[in-house]
Amino acid sequence: MAITVVIADDQEMVRTGFRMILESQPDIDVVADVVDGEAALAAVEQYEPDVLLLDIRMPKLDGLEVTRRLSERAAGRPGTGRSPRIVIVTTFDLDEYVHTALRNGASGFLLKDASPAMLVEAVHAAAVGDSLISPAITVRLLRDMAPANPAGPARAPSEPLTDREADVVRCLARGATNAEIAAELFVSLSTVKTHLANVQLKLDARNRVEIAAWAWESGLATGSA
Repeated sequence: MAITVVIADDQEMVRTGFRMILESQPDIDVVADVVDGEAALAAVEQYEPDVLLLDIRMPKLDGLEVTRRLSERAAGRPGTGRSPRIVIVTTFDLDEYVHTALRNGASGFLLKDASPAMLVEAVHAAAVGDSLISPAITVRLLRDMAPANPAGPARAPSEPLTDREADVVRCLARGATNAEIAAELFVSLSTVKTHLANVQLKLDARNRVEIAAWAWESGLATGSA
């Protein structure tokens, strides 16, 4: 079945561009595009999309407030309808916005200058419960946060990572997409996904962001592990 998507952005050009990119994929169906936060909430109620693409700065309600309300709705009304996975797509990469969006329950955070392939990958990742954040943001946040981590040494995996798994994780920690990792390591995309799934189990990580965070905390990302 196709992944259903609602796009919320107050710029018509952006909505049109995103719709063209996503609808070029055989497994993605854009069911609505809307111009403000209130309309985004209404579209979610009407269409129950799998994924909601949200701008931050919109009329009536901004994307961060929409994210918070949908997260609260999902927590307070379990079983009353699907809650969409939310991907913030914005021109503003302020750390405050990133932290707030993820804390409020967003599954991804992309900049509007991300490639079409990155946008498609973010939708696919969100649809299966994974996270994708613009590589530049991921690397900056994790690099800056890791030295100040007060939690002590990074947790040990349940089983040691294989050499190839470690290679994949190092690429991931630098912000590479699955396709970029496959190209760099000369392996198939399915092989990359298999390695990441194995690492996720070994680390008991919820998503690729937590894997990347572990790589920086453990020193694997910098080669000091």
